[in-house]
Amino acid sequence: MAVPFRKVSKTRGRKRRTHYKITENATVKCPKCGEAVRPHRVCAKCGTYKNKEVIKTTEEE
Repeated sequence: MAVPFRKVSKTRGRKRRTHYKITENATVKCPKCGEAVRPHRVCAKCGTYKNKEVIKTTEEE
C-alpha cells in the first residue's frame, strides 16, 4: 500500500485548497415585478414563470 514519504505541510495543503471557494447563488430579476429570483424558478412574489401566471397570489396589487 502506498504511503506518503513526507507529511504534507499546512501551507502546501492550504495552497492546494485556495480554489475551493463558496459562490453565491445566481439570481435574475423577475420581468413582471423586478424581484430577485433564481433562474428557471417561479417567482415567489408574483407567481409568474416565463411571463405566465403559474401560481395565484392572494396579495393582488
